[in-house]
Formats: sequence, structure tokens, C-alpha cells
Amino acid sequence: MEQFQTILVLLGCAVAIVALFRRINLPPVLGYLFVGMLLGPGGFAFIPSIEDLTFLAEFGVVFLMFMIGLEFSWARIMTMRRALLGLGGIQVLLCTLVAWVAGWYLGLPSKTAFITAGALALSSTVVVLKQLAEQHELHTIQGRLSISILLFQDLAAVLFLILIPALAGKENTALLMPVFYTLVKGVAVCIALALIGQWLIRPLFHEVAKAHSNELFMLAALFVALGAAWTTHYLQLSMALGAFMAGLMLGETEFRHQIEIDIRPFRDVLLGLFFITIGALLHIGVLPSHWHWVLFILISIIALKTIIIMGLTRIFGGIPLPKAFRTGLILAQGGEFGFVILTVAINNQLIDPVQSQVVVAAVVLSIVVAPLLIRYNKPIGNWFFKKIEEPPPEETKPSQLEEHTAELVNHVIICGFGRVGQILARFLEQENIPSVALDLDPMRISTSALAGEHAFFGDARRPEVLAAAGLARARMIVISYADEEAALVTLQHIRALRLDIPVFVRTRNDSSLKKFQEAGATEVVPESLEASLMLASHLLLMLGVPASRILFKIRAIHSDRYRSIQGFFKGADEPTLLEETETNRMSLHAITVTENAYAVGKTIAEITEPEIPHAIKVLTRNTTRYPDPDPEMVIEAGDVLVLYATPEALYLLGERILRGS
Repeated sequence: MEQFQTILVLLGCAVAIVALFRRINLPPVLGYLFVGMLLGPGGFAFIPSIEDLTFLAEFGVVFLMFMIGLEFSWARIMTMRRALLGLGGIQVLLCTLVAWVAGWYLGLPSKTAFITAGALALSSTVVVLKQLAEQHELHTIQGRLSISILLFQDLAAVLFLILIPALAGKENTALLMPVFYTLVKGVAVCIALALIGQWLIRPLFHEVAKAHSNELFMLAALFVALGAAWTTHYLQLSMALGAFMAGLMLGETEFRHQIEIDIRPFRDVLLGLFFITIGALLHIGVLPSHWHWVLFILISIIALKTIIIMGLTRIFGGIPLPKAFRTGLILAQGGEFGFVILTVAINNQLIDPVQSQVVVAAVVLSIVVAPLLIRYNKPIGNWFFKKIEEPPPEETKPSQLEEHTAELVNHVIICGFGRVGQILARFLEQENIPSVALDLDPMRISTSALAGEHAFFGDARRPEVLAAAGLARARMIVISYADEEAALVTLQHIRALRLDIPVFVRTRNDSSLKKFQEAGATEVVPESLEASLMLASHLLLMLGVPASRILFKIRAIHSDRYRSIQGFFKGADEPTLLEETETNRMSLHAITVTENAYAVGKTIAEITEPEIPHAIKVLTRNTTRYPDPDPEMVIEAGDVLVLYATPEALYLLGERILRGS
């Protein structure tokens, strides 16, 4: 009962503090760490000992490694092998070597210095990806290089976790053989699990999928993840290794996305518990006497990682020095896997508890400042390299693209070669209409090029790339990006170069419809509205409505630019899902006219504001609906008016209808 009470209090505090941290735009990881630090033995000591929670927390690591494995595939590793294995591998090796030598020089035992160095060499995948996504920098040069390095760091974490049990042996001599034996055993287990995945796991999930049971599917996924983790643990290897291999096995199957959705709640909750246990390791009372070491390690992490990664990306990545510096700045922090390695090392008595306090505190502080460094990486880079002229980036020298499009005339340019872009390309090919596609996903471009698709790596937001794609001779352009900000920038550049070319833009919903139309889009196709129209067409057809009448309705909606079906009754979560613009703040709201309402006996024209004459979309009287009611229609008590306006306009109009104010 006492453990249940402890977990309940932890969950309650986690909900409150993580919600607060999200509100002030700090990573949730810091919230969990703060909860542990506050309630742990070094804080208010509500949790006198974390040993009881460690077992549950380890499952968070297991599920994290399982999810990382799902993100990988052998094909993806081979596609990104140069940046992933080359650049990422050298970064981990150099950072570990430098930190190992520094730790040994400062008097740490060799094993302790090595494990600590390995933990500090890793960066925060969670913080970096989240911040880059918010800044729309995932597809920039520094964004792509950062992701490649982070992916190898995730793989390197598995290697460190394999080595820790071997390093924890009693012998201080003859360490080479135990480490070699552990590595060989790890490779053998990986091969065995890969074969099991090919021969048993895929057929198993095919049979499970035939049962059409979500519960059975989830149980099978949990069984595979935990079974693989138990196998490696039984063989005296890290549970994380087995979980990673299980994810890698299932990442090759068609069930990957569904498994990821099913496992994510377990991962998030248990991983949060893991970070709480990490925070509980921090004894606040110990830190004041070691603050200088915390500050020294913090500055060393940021400075050394920035310098090393800047040098590597400049030499091996071939990018300008300012962008190389920005890449280093993006990755200049500790990471979640550093906590995982430190925790396993502490459990194996490889790191002294006081030393771990200093290292964990420095890593936590580095994660605190990471969002600021990432957010302002460009101004900081510009300040350091004011006088350096950047040569044009690689994607703006598209000689291969120019050669391909040199003979093309009246072709279609597809900006974005995801699922929508690929389907469009197939339809164009069937009609013998030439097309060329631009995309920023290297894996997608590599695999589609092998299949003979006319797709090229290039940023359509750059005028040089558009010109190389033959914009001057193109017949039409389709912008199929899911990222609407990138789509808008692309559209603006197209219109700056050519005003006469038709441009079709795909959007997720109608929130940006007006913005794209004003920017010069010939047609804007909102996915949600078109899906609704298609579904309505099939529904009416099955109900016996003549096809000609359905086609007439659809054509009328298209000619009216979707105005008649814009607006919907929003749920509680809608404002958090959409960017706050004037268009997407418009929503539908129903109001009942009471007997004493000011609007009773007055016409619609008398109560609506001149600025928003069409604010009343529908009037319902008894059981009869009047869409787009006549402005001269008299309002009666009991009428239900459906209003379409912004929240402020809805409030004013509601007050006018009911009170006349």
C-alpha cells in the first residue's frame, strides 16, 4: 500500500510540474527530473529509497530502446551510412576519447572515466528533434546532419550498455578479453534475434493481425519487446540491447506504425518514471560544495562538443563554417541516454555516488540551456562568423537536376515527393505528361531514384532550385508539402519568378485557404474538405441520389471556393492544434433565441453587423433548416441560429441577438 501511495504522489506531482514546464516551453524531461529531485532522498525525502522504483523505471528504458529500434531499418542504415556511421561514429569516438583522457587526467579510475565520457558524448534526441521541428529546421543542412549524428548516438548507447557488465568485473587487469567476449556475445545474440525475427516474428504477427483484435496485437508486441529484453538480460547483457533488436526486427515489417502507436503510452509513462528516479539521485545538499566542478563540466560539454562537431561537419560534411558551428551548437548538450548509461553504471558500482551527482547535475543543466542554444543558433553563429561569406549550399548547385530538365518543356514540377506527390507523379506518367519532383528526404530520393522516378534532392523554397527544375518552361506546379509554412514560402518564390504559371497547393484543412489564395495560388485543395466531399459523394450515391445532382453540388462547392462548407463546431482541443490566425479562429456556434431576446420580431439584416453580413449560416425553426437564410427573414422565439465568426465577433453578435447591446 505504501508503494501504491508513493506512485500516486509521484504521478500527481509529475502531472502538475510537467504541465507547468510545457507552458513555459521547457522540455518535459526537465519536469520529471525536477519531480525526482524535489521528492527524492536529496529533497523532501518523500521517497526515502528509489530501489523499489528502479525495477519499473528500467522498463521505461526498455520501451525507449524498442521504439528507437522501430525507427531504424537495415535499408535506412545503408542509405545514411556515410553520415550515420562516418560522421556520427567519429563524433562519438572523438568526444569519448577527449572526455576519457580529461577524466583520467583529473584522477578518475579508467573504467569510471570511460563510462562517464561515453555518457557525456551523447546528445538529447528528444530536445533537439522537438526544438528543430518547432523552428522548421529539420530539413536544413545543419538539421539533417544533426539527425544523422543523433541516430548513430542512439546506436552507440546500445554499445556502451553492452560494455558496462564487462567493465563491472572484479579484475582490474586483463580487461581486454572480457570486453571482447561480451562484444562477440552481443553480436551473436543480435544475429540470432535477427534470424528469429525473420522466421518467427513476422509470421506470428501475420497470424495475430488476422484475428483483428487490438488487445491481442498489443499483447504480442509487449511479449516480443519484453521477451527479447529478458533474453539478453539472461545472457548477462543489457536489456536495452534485446529491446532495440526487437524493435529493429519489427521495424522491417508492415506492422511498425501500429506497434509504435500501441507501445507509446507504456514508453511515455515508464520513461517519465525513469527520469524521476534520475532526478532522485541528485542530492541538492551535496552540490553547493561541488558547484565549481558542475560548472566546469557544463562549460566543457558545451564548448568541446561544439568545437569537435563543428570541425567534423566542416571536414567530412563539406558545409560552410557558420553552418558547421550551428550544427555543433545544436548538439552541445547531454542526453537521455547519458542518464541511462550513468544509471546502469551506478547500479554496477562503476561510478561513485558523489561523482555521479556532479555529472548528472551538469547534464541536467546542459539540457536546460539546450532549447535556448538551439533556438538562437543562427544569431549566435552570425555573431561568431560575421565576416565569413557563405558559399551557396549544396542543394543550390543542382547540376544533375539542370541536366535532367534541360530537354523538358511543358512539364509539371512537384514540390514534395511524399505520398501525395508520388500518387500525382503516377497519374501524370500514365497520361505521358513529363514531371520532375523535388524533396528533402535523402532516403526517399535514394529509393525512388533506384526505382526510376524523376525525383531529385532539392529545396523548392530556393529560387535557384526552382530555376534548375525548369520553372521558366514548366506548364504547372503542384506544392504538396505537409508543412504549410514551407509551402507558402515556395509559393511566394514561384510568384516572384513567374506570375502566369498555374500553381496548385495542398493543405491539411481550410485554416490557411485565404492566405494561400492571397499569395497567388491558382487552386488550394484542403485535404479535410476534399475527403469530406468524397465521403459525402459516396454516401449520397449509395442512398440513391442521382450522380448528376451530386456532381452539380460538388462543382458548386468548388466554384464557391468551399465557402458554403467552411467552419465547424470546434472541440475543446481544437485551439491547441491549430496556429492562431484570423481564418482558423473562425468557428460555428449555435444560439437559441429566447422569448425575451432582442432579436425577436426583427429581420436578420437588422441584427447582423455590416462587416459580417453572412455571419448567420443556418436558421432552424421547429424541424426545418434554412441554410443561408434571406436577410429579410424575421426571427421568431425558439429559432436556433448557427453563427460563423471569430470568438470576439461571436460574443458581440450573441449579445446583440439576446440583449440588443
